[in-house]
Amino acid sequence: MNTKRNILPYTFNMFLSEETRAKTEKLILKLALFSFFIHLVIIYLIKFDFLAQPLNSELLTNPISAVYTPFSFILIYEVYLLIYYLPKSFTTYITKQYEIITLIIIRKLFKDLSTLELSANWFEIKGDLQFTYDLLASLILFYLIFLFQKQGRLKTIKATGENNVIQRFVKRKKLIAIILVPLFFSMALYTLIDWSAGLSISTSTIPSFESINNLFFDQFFTVLILVDVVLLLISFFYTDQFHKIIRNSGFVISTILIRMSFAVSGLISTILIVVAVLFGLAIIAIHNKYEKNPLPNTLNKQKAS
Repeated sequence: MNTKRNILPYTFNMFLSEETRAKTEKLILKLALFSFFIHLVIIYLIKFDFLAQPLNSELLTNPISAVYTPFSFILIYEVYLLIYYLPKSFTTYITKQYEIITLIIIRKLFKDLSTLELSANWFEIKGDLQFTYDLLASLILFYLIFLFQKQGRLKTIKATGENNVIQRFVKRKKLIAIILVPLFFSMALYTLIDWSAGLSISTSTIPSFESINNLFFDQFFTVLILVDVVLLLISFFYTDQFHKIIRNSGFVISTILIRMSFAVSGLISTILIVVAVLFGLAIIAIHNKYEKNPLPNTLNKQKAS
């Protein structure tokens, strides 16, 4: 019986302890630095005709675009941090979702910087216009995430006996986090192998930039939607307070909007992302208003954060 009880904390510490997080951070940073130099080497080998230039090689034409590759590894680390913070703080977990989609836009900006057409017809060139949209969106998202974090740090007075309820909820979130670590690792590995196989079959071309930019993360946010729904359903066991149900439901909607942004391109995709984060911010701000001014609730269960 004791062995069964120890499995959860042992597995959790193996995947998501502070020590594991620190080791993962060092490994990812080393891989990011190494990949940056490899990308640069390939670009210059193509530039000096030591390698044939593939078709659709938007990421192999300018040294600036080499930043795209280490950013991809940083995004992988952000995915790990999202899982790491899931049992610790639900709002930090949601914040990480917003940070990931913002970093995806920033990563895209580095690629777009290498292909900008500097001319008087800036607002008539589709690529330059999209760069402008993404640049403004990244600034707006950066500020919205700041406001979201600020709202998430607001504390409320905890009810007597709430700690026991929170601990039970945290245990379930730890179980979900343990499942997510190998799941996302397997998804990332499968995506890498599948993409590499596609390159080996046709070495004269590489996938379009849009497909590369959405690689892994469209499936990633699909899984996050399912996780958010599971967390929403579990939360019903610990609270029937309207504002908390709406908060959790709102976060699900926000994640769905982000996932929808991968199905479209251009300005619509950028707008969907900004609206998703803005909606999440509005949800948590209103939720905190309820927390500061609690309304009578005849069916009030213990609150679960």
